[in-house]
Amino acid sequence: MSRIISISNQKGGVGKTTTTGALASGLKKKGYSVLALDLDPQCNLSFSMGADNENNATIYDVLKGDLKTCYAIQHAPVTDIIPATILLSSVELEFTNTGREYLLKEALAPVADLYDYVLIDTPPALSVLTVNAFTASDYIIVPMLSDIFSLQGIAQLYDTVDRVKKYCNPRLQIAGILLTKYNPRTLLSSEIRGTAEMIAADLGICLFDTFIRSSVAISEAQSVQSSILEYAPRNHAVEDYSHWVEELFQKGIC
Repeated sequence: MSRIISISNQKGGVGKTTTTGALASGLKKKGYSVLALDLDPQCNLSFSMGADNENNATIYDVLKGDLKTCYAIQHAPVTDIIPATILLSSVELEFTNTGREYLLKEALAPVADLYDYVLIDTPPALSVLTVNAFTASDYIIVPMLSDIFSLQGIAQLYDTVDRVKKYCNPRLQIAGILLTKYNPRTLLSSEIRGTAEMIAADLGICLFDTFIRSSVAISEAQSVQSSILEYAPRNHAVEDYSHWVEELFQKGIC
C-alpha cells in the first residue's frame, strides 16, 4: 500500500518544490517507486522534472473527469509525474459541486498502489487544491524559511489541517516542519529555530532535526531538469536533504 505525502505551506518561496523533488530523488535512490504530483498552477515541479504539460494530459484533465489518471502519468527523467497546468488556477470557481474535496483522493485510488510513495507538491495557498491534497494524504511535510513571516503562517496551516482531519481525513498527520535556506552561522536563524521549536511543541508538531542550507546548485539542477542528487551529490544542501530523508525513515514517516 502506498504512502501519500503532501509538501505544503501557504507561503510561497519556502522550498516546497525543491523538497518534493529532493524527496522523490532520495526515495528513488533507495529503490522505491515514486509518483510525483504537481498540484500547483505555477507548474514548477513539472518543469524541474522535465514533464511536458503543453502537449500531454495534466492533473486538471483528471480532476475534471475527462480521462483516467493512468493516462496522465509521464515517465520523466527524475521520476514518474502527473504534471500541472495554469488552468488549475480556475478550479476554485469551476469545481463547486458537493464532495469536491475528494476529487484527488478518488483520482489517485486506481494508481496509488502501483507506487510505494506518492508525493504532492501543493500550491502556496490554503485553497480547494490544498484541501484535496490533504484529504488524499497520510502525511504533510511543511517546509519553512528561517524568517518571522514563515512562523506566522504555521498556526493557520495547522487550523486547516485540523478541519480536514475532522471532516475529510481523520488519519492525516503533520509529519514535521523542515527549515529551509537555513544559515546556522546567523543569530537570526538560531532565534527562528528556537521559536519554531516552541511553536511546534505547543501544536504537537515535530520540528525536524535536519535543516537545509542555501545553495545555488539546487536552482541549477532544477533549471537543467536534473535530480539534485545526481547533479551535485557533494553539495552541502544536497547532503542536508539526504540526511533528512534518512531522518524520515528513522521517525517512521517513510
